Amino acid sequence: MSAGVAGVFAPAPARMPLRTNRPPLRLVGPDERVWAPATRLTRRGRVVGTLLAALAVATLAVLLATSVDAAAPQIDHATTVLSGQTLSEVAATQLPTLPIRSAVALIQLANGLSSSQVHAGQSLLIPAVP
Repeated sequence: MSAGVAGVFAPAPARMPLRTNRPPLRLVGPDERVWAPATRLTRRGRVVGTLLAALAVATLAVLLATSVDAAAPQIDHATTVLSGQTLSEVAATQLPTLPIRSAVALIQLANGLSSSQVHAGQSLLIPAVP
């Protein structure tokens, strides 16, 4: 074999990376400031920070939601739904000074109704007009 062919198969020598020269350590007096290198957050640190922030926001939201207390409407009187009568008709007759939509909403709030369905013989609390 010739020398040229043998050089093709020979691995190149590995080179070690050069070390960076660091300045020598020195004592620092009480009046001198020492600047630490900038810290870097790892992925775990960022996840923990995000979870702590989300927990703080959720806690604040729960505290605010429980501290806000809607005042219960003052009840003026009660009425009984007649046969064929709708909640809109009850609202129009019992709270004539309010628009029908607002009166229906107040009656639903006072009675804990989730819909406008009422039946004959049902007793409804009528709130005082604000």
